[in-house]
Amino acid sequence: MNALDCQRYADGAQLAAALAAAVAGDLAQGIAANGTALLAVSGGKTPPRFFQALSQQAIDWSSVVVTLVDERWVAPDDARSNAGLVHANLLQGRAAVARFVPLYTADAATPEQGAPAIAAALAALRPPFDALVLGMGDDGHTASFFPGGDHLAAATDPRSDAIVLPMRAQGAGEPRITLTLPAILRSRAIYLHIEGERKRKVLEAARHAASTYPVSTVLRNARAPVKVYWCP
Repeated sequence: MNALDCQRYADGAQLAAALAAAVAGDLAQGIAANGTALLAVSGGKTPPRFFQALSQQAIDWSSVVVTLVDERWVAPDDARSNAGLVHANLLQGRAAVARFVPLYTADAATPEQGAPAIAAALAALRPPFDALVLGMGDDGHTASFFPGGDHLAAATDPRSDAIVLPMRAQGAGEPRITLTLPAILRSRAIYLHIEGERKRKVLEAARHAASTYPVSTVLRNARAPVKVYWCP
């Protein structure tokens, strides 16, 4: 298990500001090196403050492509859509000119049907991502790697050639689509954004070699220490 690069902050506002600055630095480096930068972000209740702080960073947002780590198979105007969350909180102000590539397509009824087109769209971006920000649930899931997921073994197989896979699980609510573990691990910088004491304890448990928490697959296989940003 790789060591973690853990950063603790007094509160969510300080964490959001620091994480936004770090990710903006990664994106600026990507733009300087390649003319464009790729960012993958996660949904949920934790990211909005970080998204808002990131949207204010003074980088060339017209050269940034934003996509998602995972998505619920719902329309963008659904209250549970990660795309909707990103549009409302990140793609605002300076960041409004960034290009967004969704993990949902309206002409496919299921993530199984939509996965090939989404994989092709992501492959056309020519990853790796310059920065990728994960979250984590109290059940130890990250991305849509849910305990008991129907494609969990395939999605977390470090030898997989797939970029995305569908995922259905009791704890997931709607059917989902998710980046696979190899797609995540190829990122130049991987961040884990968590808040609260309960999630800190889950992360500590996930660090043990015998852990079965899905997030452990990222910690175990990452090529460099995952950068953990946490506040109580």
